[in-house]
Amino acid sequence: MQKAYVWDPLVRTFHWLLACSFFANTLLTDPDGTLHHYIGYFIAALVGLRVIWGLTGSRYARFSSFPPHPGAAAGQLTDIATGRVRHHKGHTPLGALMIYNLLLTLLAVALTGWMAASPGFQDIGWPEDLHEALVSWAEFSVVLHVAAVLFESRRTKVNLARAMVTGYKELPETDAEPSP
Repeated sequence: MQKAYVWDPLVRTFHWLLACSFFANTLLTDPDGTLHHYIGYFIAALVGLRVIWGLTGSRYARFSSFPPHPGAAAGQLTDIATGRVRHHKGHTPLGALMIYNLLLTLLAVALTGWMAASPGFQDIGWPEDLHEALVSWAEFSVVLHVAAVLFESRRTKVNLARAMVTGYKELPETDAEPSP
């Protein structure tokens, strides 16, 4: 096994700040409270920063390194079903789809949350209803993401959670790249 440097400090910091902020806003704050709103704005800013970094950042942070590709995702599902293991230095095809899903969902959560709290939208109910539905979708997606990370870590024998802490993936020699 060889260490391959994959996740830069901004990607790792974004990931864990987003996870903690989402957890706090979903489970620990009063949805009508000021703290909930501020954490929501912080999440929106984090996602905005990640979008910018996805266009300008390091190799594996760039969206161009993990385009959403349904055919590749289907191939990964086939690999899972047949027991074939392919190692990916960056995001897997299914992981890429999840990243896009989460980023877009969280932007929509932030927008509908802002709308629901804004005086101009308080006389209509759909922004709050949509906000709550999107939060439920985000919660489901997060649970699926965590389950997939655990499953793929076990299946591929690459500790994906540790890689998101250290920045390095332990990959077989043939799959690893030298550290920067």
